[in-house]
Amino acid sequence: MRDVPIDGDMIRLGQFLKLADLIDTGGEGKVLIAAGDVSVNGEVDTRRGRQLHPGDVVEVFGNEARVASS
Repeated sequence: MRDVPIDGDMIRLGQFLKLADLIDTGGEGKVLIAAGDVSVNGEVDTRRGRQLHPGDVVEVFGNEARVASS
């Protein structure tokens, strides 16, 4: 797992997937989230606009990234 620093104290799930290089495009993220292929803190979340905060862990197909403060 790697830490991915964000500016501020919150980022949306769809934005974080791209920032963390877990996906290539925003469209891909939208499809994966809607299909239930993305989990946040071990639970599937289908909300692209979900707010993530430092310490949250996002997983896509076995690849994990943790939201970190910058």
